[in-house]
Amino acid sequence: MATLSPIPQPPTIPFLGNATLIDKEVPLKSFTLLAQQYGEIYQFAYPDGSIVLHLNAHSLVSQVSDDKKFRKLLSRPLEEVRNMLGDGLFSGRGDEMNWGVAHRILMPAFGIGNVVNMYDDMKDICGQLLLKWERFGPDYVFDPSEDFTRLTLDTIAFCSMSYRFNSFYELNMPKFAQELVNALVESSNRAYRPKLATKVPFLYSKQDEKYFSEIKEMADIAAEIIRKRKEHPVEKNDLLNLMLSGKDPKTGQGLSDENIMNNLLTFLAAGHETTSGMLTFVTYYLLKNPEKLVKLREELDRVIGDDDVRLEHLNKCEYMIAIMRETLRLTPSAPNRSCAPYEDIELVGGDGDPNNPANKKYFVKKDTLLTIHADLMMKDPLVWGEDAEVFRPERMMGGAFEKLPYQAWQPFGYGLRACIGRPFAWQEAQLVLASVFHKFDVFLADPGYTLRLKQTLTIKPKGLHIRVAPRAKYNGVPLPIAPSGVVSQPTQTLSNTTPKSEGAGAYTPLYILYGSNTGTCESFAQKLTSNALVHGFKASLSTLDSATNHLPTDGPIVIVTASFEGEPADNAALFVSWLSSLDTAGKVLKDIKFAVFGCGNREWSRTYQRIPTIIDDALEKNGAERLLQRGEADASSVSFFSSFEDYEVALWKTLGDIYGAVRKLSTFEEDGFGIEVVDAGIGRAKLLRQSDAGMGKVVDNKLLTKPGSPAKRHIGSCFSYCAHQMIGIDLAKELALPEGMTYRAGDYLALLPTNPKANVQRVLARFGLSADEEIIIKSETPTTFPVNTPIHVVQLLSGYVELSQPAAKQDIATFQLAAKSEAAAALLTDLSKKYEEEVLLKRLSCIDLLEMYPEVEIPFAKFLRMLPPMRVRQYSISSSPLANPTHATLTVSIIDAPALSGRRDSGFNLDSAEDPFHYLGVASSYLASLRPGDLVPLNVRPSAAAFHLPADPSVPIVMFCAGTGLAPFRGFIQERAEQKKAGRDVGKTVLFLGCRNPDEDYLYMMSDEGLQGEMKLWAELGVVDIRPAFSRKPDDSHGCKYVQDRIWHDHKLVEEMYRSGARASNGVKKACVDTIKDVHPDYNNDEALDRFESVLKERFRSLRIPMSFQMDGGSNVR
Repeated sequence: MATLSPIPQPPTIPFLGNATLIDKEVPLKSFTLLAQQYGEIYQFAYPDGSIVLHLNAHSLVSQVSDDKKFRKLLSRPLEEVRNMLGDGLFSGRGDEMNWGVAHRILMPAFGIGNVVNMYDDMKDICGQLLLKWERFGPDYVFDPSEDFTRLTLDTIAFCSMSYRFNSFYELNMPKFAQELVNALVESSNRAYRPKLATKVPFLYSKQDEKYFSEIKEMADIAAEIIRKRKEHPVEKNDLLNLMLSGKDPKTGQGLSDENIMNNLLTFLAAGHETTSGMLTFVTYYLLKNPEKLVKLREELDRVIGDDDVRLEHLNKCEYMIAIMRETLRLTPSAPNRSCAPYEDIELVGGDGDPNNPANKKYFVKKDTLLTIHADLMMKDPLVWGEDAEVFRPERMMGGAFEKLPYQAWQPFGYGLRACIGRPFAWQEAQLVLASVFHKFDVFLADPGYTLRLKQTLTIKPKGLHIRVAPRAKYNGVPLPIAPSGVVSQPTQTLSNTTPKSEGAGAYTPLYILYGSNTGTCESFAQKLTSNALVHGFKASLSTLDSATNHLPTDGPIVIVTASFEGEPADNAALFVSWLSSLDTAGKVLKDIKFAVFGCGNREWSRTYQRIPTIIDDALEKNGAERLLQRGEADASSVSFFSSFEDYEVALWKTLGDIYGAVRKLSTFEEDGFGIEVVDAGIGRAKLLRQSDAGMGKVVDNKLLTKPGSPAKRHIGSCFSYCAHQMIGIDLAKELALPEGMTYRAGDYLALLPTNPKANVQRVLARFGLSADEEIIIKSETPTTFPVNTPIHVVQLLSGYVELSQPAAKQDIATFQLAAKSEAAAALLTDLSKKYEEEVLLKRLSCIDLLEMYPEVEIPFAKFLRMLPPMRVRQYSISSSPLANPTHATLTVSIIDAPALSGRRDSGFNLDSAEDPFHYLGVASSYLASLRPGDLVPLNVRPSAAAFHLPADPSVPIVMFCAGTGLAPFRGFIQERAEQKKAGRDVGKTVLFLGCRNPDEDYLYMMSDEGLQGEMKLWAELGVVDIRPAFSRKPDDSHGCKYVQDRIWHDHKLVEEMYRSGARASNGVKKACVDTIKDVHPDYNNDEALDRFESVLKERFRSLRIPMSFQMDGGSNVR
């Protein structure tokens, strides 16, 4: 007999088993992490002592998809659902006679012929959705999950029972739908109650009372539907008539009254929850993958044309069908099912081949409950490849879907217990998707939204909001939206701007569009918007996506955008995809006039200015008129901000010459911006800075480096939920994350910092303001300031503006004009002539200059107008959710040093951080100041798809970094350490790490225990092979001073591992190219460089390649 492998299991807790590992809000999240940690199979202990095996790989699922060897068993949550649905088709046990009778009677109702006959009724309900969206218009923010739930509930009730819920005629969701969700959630919660709860029922008496009360109310609705049909019968071969009068062809029996009730509730429940989830997920994936949306739109226009959607159109839309299949693969609405073997059996893991010695074999005892995770099985990289997590509908086309391995796609279950209503749901979804995306342009209300789940027994996106505009009837102006920096909830739609001033019609319209993830491009666009009035233009501010297919022609368009790892910003992706798809032969943009300014970083040489260039070229090729040569700013240069300023000067001159615009006066001040002082004591106005952010609670904050070396901290956070999202932070900081917020190793944490208190105090002192003073801001143009509401000056200066950013040339010119002495004016003139040397390199801010030149007198409102809005800062997460799914950590360098300008208070030592002129990094100082319990605005932002570990942990990897560039790799290593502890085979992991001194900043390696020693422990466990380079003590690293030196010293180790990631600095790049030449002696330097550039484009791509590279920048990677 072949050697059997033990089935791994997480450590248990007495009386509770593994139940504490389950996230109560989204259990699916916990099972996904367990699969990532324990692999293709693991066992899970429940509080009552029962053991359930969880299957996550295709090979195992395909073996148990056999009705002759396995029978359906109800999962624990589904057992609880029987309180509501009884022995209906969804929750009935296979050995219950009623289940077989009902299945045979009701199957014909969902035959293809009958479903086709329901098309007109489906279209009736679909039309109500379309009418609602059209009437509410493009300014309204919709919850697609809610509206799709209305649609699917109304559709199943009308088509199968001739009953109208009329959900679209009610302001609130139908009570039945909400009670159903509550009952399903509570059924899941009841499944994980400790065994003690059954003996002490009063512990959950309130929950149980509500649970059974709502079940009764739903049953009353079902009884009313049955009563009306009996009293007023209709001649219709629908589901309800079959339930009332149908006979089982096998036994001749009909359905009992109780079973009719159970099945009616079953179809109302299962018939709308799953389909509404699929429709919402399709919407999400299309809006996050705009190139797919463009392809779908092209197909719908080709197939449907100007007609209404007809039945014969649906199956001609092949790409739409592929989108539906791919959506169900990634996020099946019903993500798992359960079964049990009739007899003892062996299951083969790996690729399922029993003759492959590498495959493990597992013994499964008769009647053992098996949970099949279809959501994980359909992402198995052995079937779907290394891009299994990527939304790629093309994998479902061209015969590829038909050639999939046996049972590789199982969103509707399997065999006799597969979804009986699949044809109904499929036709309904086809109709709705074709109708919606043919009729409307659809946009994310929050372009930065990342997928979060809500779970009952099914799953749906949580917090997804959209806006729509009819394609044919829209008037060609970008959708009005709030800039992402403006505080707004998803249910709000317009930025908080004041009404147009009198005579606004005399201004020339100007449309400013931006694409921005971190806020820099948005702040540049905001500055243009703010300055437009004084140049004779009335500006509107919108994202690029909001202008997709709606570029205006009645005024110039200015675009400010960037590339992010060569891709467009979240709020520009749809626009770029649409623009790139246009047929240049048609010159369809010939009436448009435009200018483009791009931001980028030359260190990313391969993708520098890629997106701004694509937009600029595509606009011109499609007939648009370029008003000004594309401008650009390099974030790696000290002249980054001045490059924009120079461009702005040229832009206003060009626009003024072309449009004859002249300077205008406004109703407030000359630039349309003013403040009004109000009495202190009014409650603090609260304006959220990111629509999807929450408040994180600091858990920990620790210094990682030794005294005398640059400070680097570990910050930890946890995901929990109160009224806020919670974080915990170290330096390393550890953060507690909010409910529903998840991350992967390699993702970012986006934080909204506040300015150091010392800098705020300097501004108050310079303008003679009290810390308790409140003001009201008024603005005629879109602004990131809170307007028309009282706000404390300290709150405004702390959280809404950047106080440390170097002053712009335009600011210095303003100070010069406002100087009350000729001497000060002359000094400022001289300063502007030496701008880069004296201002940029020394990082002199506006408040620095005002303190240096007290003769300058400007109003506080003018000073505020100069300051850019506070930007979000992104840090790589330095932990893995496998270690703690509710916590995330950051590893950051603290910028705390004497001012480069040489300014200091004579009352302090040169290095004193108490010196008010001491330079403090805004974000790092903010993080360093946090203490356990502090709340922090934060959000998780996914990194590029390539910057994650391979799905197969046995794939070896090599990583390069220096300093706190270690952060994401610590997360990768921690993940592999957790997988190794769980018994999984982990591939060789090599880390080339640069730092100064092994005794000062050798992060996570300077102790034998605790946080400071964890990397050392991981190395001793064989999880990672660390190859350091110490720039201050090279003798301790084989004479290697920098990372590239160590790479060359160990180049034999990496000869077969020269596939690299992005952000390779020149020194590392040279070492890698030299390694490639050593592997391929026939390559000349150019050929080796070409090979290096080609592998930069991919990370962790193929299991056939033995090693993969990843790198991140740092202080001594040269």
